[in-house]
Amino acid sequence: MDETSDAQRVNAALSRASHTLTERIDTDRDSVERDLMKLVLTIIELLRQLMERQALRRVDQGDLSEDQEERVGLTLLLLDERMTELRERYGLSAADLNLDLGPLGTLLPAD
Repeated sequence: MDETSDAQRVNAALSRASHTLTERIDTDRDSVERDLMKLVLTIIELLRQLMERQALRRVDQGDLSEDQEERVGLTLLLLDERMTELRERYGLSAADLNLDLGPLGTLLPAD
């Protein structure tokens, strides 16, 4: 009988913990999807900005032909347009993607 009451106490404790955890964590499907998309788009935006800076350095150094400059510019423009479409689809602004890293500042530079 002692084992049964221990098991009941453990089950009751697990039930309370599960209920408390569910109350603390917002598991709304829409918000989880939006937050995941925010994270993915933040990473993509960081990479897009890094690629853009690298392309501008190469253009300034004269490493690219005019045709290559044209293709890089068009590619970056299309990527920027697609990012805008995805942000709008998920109700995010460009500022939403700029994570605050506390004392380090923000992830993305201010434009």
